[in-house]
Amino acid sequence: MPAKKKQRNRPPTEAELVKETCRRIRLARGFWDAHNNRACRGEREKALALYESLTPAQREQIPQVLRVWLRYRSEKYFGPGRTKPGSG
Repeated sequence: MPAKKKQRNRPPTEAELVKETCRRIRLARGFWDAHNNRACRGEREKALALYESLTPAQREQIPQVLRVWLRYRSEKYFGPGRTKPGSG
């Protein structure tokens, strides 16, 4: 029988927030590479929300490659000037 996961009742630390943001960006990038646009959009929105909640010092801890990818995809492919999915 597998071990039960412990429930955490404490807020995440700075390092955990940065790590989770990086994980979300990498996951979105993986979905993008696999041409799974719907999943990419969802993960990108979650990653962007986490990224926006970080302080400037915490944002600097995220690798530049991930920050550039998040900004580039956000502006070019998911920005306000783009057509919404499903509208044909």
